Amino acid sequence: MKITIVTLFPQMFSGPFDESIIKRAKEKNLIKIEFINIRDFGIGKHKTVDDTPYGGGNGMVLRVDVLKKAIEKARSKKNNNEKVVLLSPHGKQFNQKIAESFAKLDHLILVCGHYEGFDSRIRKFVDEEVSVGDFILTGGELPAALIVDATIRLVKGVLKEGSAQKESFSPNLEHDQYTKPLEYEGLKVPPVLLSGNHAEIEKWRKLQSLKITSSLRPDLLKAQKDSR
Repeated sequence: MKITIVTLFPQMFSGPFDESIIKRAKEKNLIKIEFINIRDFGIGKHKTVDDTPYGGGNGMVLRVDVLKKAIEKARSKKNNNEKVVLLSPHGKQFNQKIAESFAKLDHLILVCGHYEGFDSRIRKFVDEEVSVGDFILTGGELPAALIVDATIRLVKGVLKEGSAQKESFSPNLEHDQYTKPLEYEGLKVPPVLLSGNHAEIEKWRKLQSLKITSSLRPDLLKAQKDSR
């Protein structure tokens, strides 16, 4: 799988993408991550990428002509199994289901906004808009990093077979986990986990997952019910 990030600040990704699972996935050639700097397509001597908004207002807006050129550079000339995703507060909220759909692509292109946003006409040149939540960030770089992390772990071969499917939000929150010491300040490991009875352990874990989801995220259970 290939992931292309269209951004003004490619250096922001050097830390998160050079450690842990993402690093190993790149080393195994399971994924390839590339960056396209929007500044490279800037206008004139100073490589201008933004301008003041028509109608007045605070801040600067990324130009549609500059962004369009950057997206064209990112697009594959042959691969149809790709998607251009604009990171925007207007987009649908990112979740595990969307991550699963992204992981099936050959090429995912993430477009990061910045400043006061982008010329709205850029929406004509993307396939989808996604938001990571109802809060304001400086730009799309941090959301892009979150989306890449959530997506990559679902790519075949990145994690052990079946590992990703057992994690949180697939479809419920994960059950409680325990490790050594056996007892800490009066807090003990549940006896069933020490029983060696794998059928009972699995039953306990499923029940725990259901209870936790019902308590903390009942909306997930409602969504499952509504989708049936």
